[in-house]
Amino acid sequence: MKKYLALIFAAILMVSLFLAGCGNSADKGNNKTSEKTEKSVVSTTTQEEKFLFTADEGGSITKISVKEQKVISTIEAEGAVHNIQVSPDGKVVAVTVVPEMNDHGESSDDGNEESSEDGHDDSMKMNGKALFFDSATDKLIKEVEVGNHPAHIVFTDDGKYVLVTNNEDNNVSVINSKDYSVVETIPTGKRPHGFRVSKDSQFAYVANMGEDTVSVLNLISFKEEKKIKVGETPVTTGITTDNKSLVVTLNKENSLAIVDLESEKIEKVTVGTGPAQVYIQPDDQFAYVANQGTEVSPSNSLSKVDLQSKKVVATIETGNGSHGVITSPDNKFTYVTNMFEDTLSIIDNSQNRVIKTLTVGKIPNGISIMP
Repeated sequence: MKKYLALIFAAILMVSLFLAGCGNSADKGNNKTSEKTEKSVVSTTTQEEKFLFTADEGGSITKISVKEQKVISTIEAEGAVHNIQVSPDGKVVAVTVVPEMNDHGESSDDGNEESSEDGHDDSMKMNGKALFFDSATDKLIKEVEVGNHPAHIVFTDDGKYVLVTNNEDNNVSVINSKDYSVVETIPTGKRPHGFRVSKDSQFAYVANMGEDTVSVLNLISFKEEKKIKVGETPVTTGITTDNKSLVVTLNKENSLAIVDLESEKIEKVTVGTGPAQVYIQPDDQFAYVANQGTEVSPSNSLSKVDLQSKKVVATIETGNGSHGVITSPDNKFTYVTNMFEDTLSIIDNSQNRVIKTLTVGKIPNGISIMP
C-alpha cells in the first residue's frame, strides 16, 4: 500500500512539474509576444513620423520634422529647385529643377514686377527636370527630363500621374508615377505656372501667368477643355474638395479671385501686395494667400480668407518675400516660405500668429507636407 501511495505521489509531482514548465513556457511566449508588440509600436511610431519639405532655389530641399519643428536634413540638387510635392501615400517627394536660373527677384516667374516682358532671359530656356526622392531615406529614385523651365509639380490624388507645368513651352508634362515615363504633353495658355488637381483626379486648373486665364485640363482625354478668364497675372490656383470653387492669386491686382465653377462667376478679394501661392485648408473653410511683393519691395504677410464670407479675416505678419504656403492636414498650423530671408514661418491657426521661425535653404520657394 505504501508503495502504491508513493507511486501516486511521484505521478502527481511529475504532473505538477510539467504544468509548471508549461507555465514558464507560456510566460516566455507571452514575453515574446510583448516584445513583438513593443517592436510593432516602435515601428508604427516611426512610420507615422511626418515631414515637411521646402524647395530651395539655391539648390537644395530642406526636410523638417513636423512634430519637433526642426530641420532634419538637407538634400542637395544641381540647379534651382523651384517647386515640390509629396505623393498621396507620403512615400515620394517630387521636385522641379531648372538647370540655370537668374535671381528669382529679377524674374516674373512668380509675378515679380521687375521682369522683362516675357519674364525670362535666354539662359533659362532649356529643358528642366523632375526629380523623385524617397521621403524616408532622401535617396534619389528617378530623374525625368521635362520641358523648358519647369514650374510647379503636382500628383493626381489617385496617385496615377505627376503633372509638371513647363513655363517656357506653354504645356504640361504628364508623368506615369509607376515607371516615371512621360506619357502625354498637354498644351496650355501662355506661361503656365501654379496649379492644383481636383479631388477626383479628373481636372487640373493651371494658372497662365502670360495671360489672364486658367486652363482647365481634362486628365481623362489629356486635352485643354477650356480657359477661364480670371484677371491680371494669375500665379497659382486652389480647388475646394467638392470641386465647386476655384481660387486664383492675381499678382498684379493684389487680389484673390474666387470662381464658382458651375456659373464661372468671379468675386475678387483684396489681399496683400504681390500675392504668390494660395492654399485651401483641408476642411475648405479658409484659403491662405502668401503675399510676396518683390525683392526690392518685399511683402511679409499672409492673408487668411474666409471662403464663405469671401473676406480677409486675418492678416498675419511673416518674413520677407512670403511665397509658398501649406496647412497641416489637421488644420492646426500653416507653413510659409520667406524667399528673401531664407526662412520658414510656422503659424498657429487658432492664434493667427507666427510661433516659430526656422532657417532653411537659400531662396525657399515651394513647400509640401506628408499627408
